[in-house]
Amino acid sequence: MDLLNSVLNWVVPPASLVMMAFAWPALTFITGCEWLYNTFNSEPMEDKVVIITGASSGIGEQIAYEYAKRGAKLVLVARRDNRLRLISENARHMGAKHVMIVAADVVKEEECRRFVNETINFYGRVDHLVNTVSLGHTFYFEEVTDTTVFPHLLDINFWGNVYPTYVALPHLRQTNGKIIVNASVESWLPLPRMSLYAAAKAALVNFYETLRLEVDHEVGITIATHGWIGSELTRGKFMVEEGAEMQWKEEREVHVTGGPVDDFARLIVAGACRGDAYVKYPSWYDIFLLYRVFAPKVLNWTFRLILPTHGGRRTSLVGTGRPISEGYGRPLFEGTPPRKLPSTFAPQSPQQLKME
Repeated sequence: MDLLNSVLNWVVPPASLVMMAFAWPALTFITGCEWLYNTFNSEPMEDKVVIITGASSGIGEQIAYEYAKRGAKLVLVARRDNRLRLISENARHMGAKHVMIVAADVVKEEECRRFVNETINFYGRVDHLVNTVSLGHTFYFEEVTDTTVFPHLLDINFWGNVYPTYVALPHLRQTNGKIIVNASVESWLPLPRMSLYAAAKAALVNFYETLRLEVDHEVGITIATHGWIGSELTRGKFMVEEGAEMQWKEEREVHVTGGPVDDFARLIVAGACRGDAYVKYPSWYDIFLLYRVFAPKVLNWTFRLILPTHGGRRTSLVGTGRPISEGYGRPLFEGTPPRKLPSTFAPQSPQQLKME
């Protein structure tokens, strides 16, 4: 058996690459035909009921607007009900037939059950569940001084998606509905300062890949992955409210419109209505997956060349312009593409988080 595995280790990878190279034109043609068919037979969303978690900002907000343009009935879920009121008005003006707002914490099963039950009691059905809630970070793992942020990151990025899915799944089966999840390319593409975020997203993607097999064709699942896109998570907007248990308040209001966030939201909704299994933005990131499988050393060498080295590194505060400890005594929540700032920006207790 060991000899057989040794032979297969050498034979299977190159043979698979050769087969894929020959099959690529045919696979591309089939995929294109399937895309055209699904596009012309896209699911009409008029009067359909859509639950969107994390709808108070960023990607969640823009997804709400995209569904509103298609005439859907919306249930917007987030912690900040004041933001939800404004977004609900915008959605109505864009064409939403009806909008319900619910302030809830998606990491608590009982609150997820509450907003799903309120949706069923009012509308009588659920057609799409869109999970966009996400919490990221830009700190180096070994520099963390307060490990209490660890369970919060995993709770929001994993259980904050699993609990709404668990509660809504029986109702989605009745309508042959769809689940849309906001994942990230970091689930398989290694980047520094995102260790826990990447681990949680990898767990999330694997959960939904497994669930897709379990529900078969009764419920569609669309996994959306993105690289760096502009939204509130790149603008230093969120901080932990003093004395509150993971409650968010706005540091400043930033209206997010235009650019990659809108484009990504549009792709997600269009892909979900077509029944796509995956939505990727941008799609060229996929090439790195090929390197990770067949040439991982090349990928590692590339990232070591283009990313900052270990020496003298500190977590930056891009978008805030001040140390974390200044004025609040609790970590600020924000996110930016990893880059190194001068040491004058380095906090004494470096911990940064970003909210999607």
